[in-house]
Amino acid sequence: MGLAKHITRAASYASSDDFRRIFGENMNSLYLLAFLLTADHGRAEQCFVSGLEDAVGGNPVFREWAHSWARRMIIQNAVRLIKPRPADGSGRLKSGSLDSDYKTIPAARHEEISALLRLEPFDRVVYVMTVLEHHSDHECSLLLGCARRDVPSARTRALEEVGRQVGMRDRQLSNASAQNPGLHDAPGSLIELIDVLRFVKSA
Repeated sequence: MGLAKHITRAASYASSDDFRRIFGENMNSLYLLAFLLTADHGRAEQCFVSGLEDAVGGNPVFREWAHSWARRMIIQNAVRLIKPRPADGSGRLKSGSLDSDYKTIPAARHEEISALLRLEPFDRVVYVMTVLEHHSDHECSLLLGCARRDVPSARTRALEEVGRQVGMRDRQLSNASAQNPGLHDAPGSLIELIDVLRFVKSA
């Protein structure tokens, strides 16, 4: 009886092979998460590899939590690598952009993601964690080692800046469409960006 309980209990936990399969089958979405967090391909690769190692060699996790745990490992490694801290207001936006050959994401959404990659590291990580990954403000502050009050303000800055960048793109497309009626501008919204990233996550 005791042996049967032990076998049943062990079977309820994700194995090393389970995590290897999850990282293999979800390579695109996990790498994209790492890239959005770090805004750097080299660091994204480090996050992916370290995330797999941590998931395989870490504490036991229930099998039904394995997918979300794999994403958490990516986030934790990204935070360790880039050490994002609340901006002091003196930082400047980066000139990051999404590679044009990144086939997983529709071209119409590249501008939104490029705007996200240009954010200050802390604001970008907060946005990805709370808006795209649905972590609570409390959990986000714990993972980042910051005050909880820093999280909503960072998210607001990120939403405003990405919205401003997308708005500029939409105005440019609108002006181009007015000059050339045959040109259809691609719809741009944060909701569609989130939907695209959720689609990639589930692919």
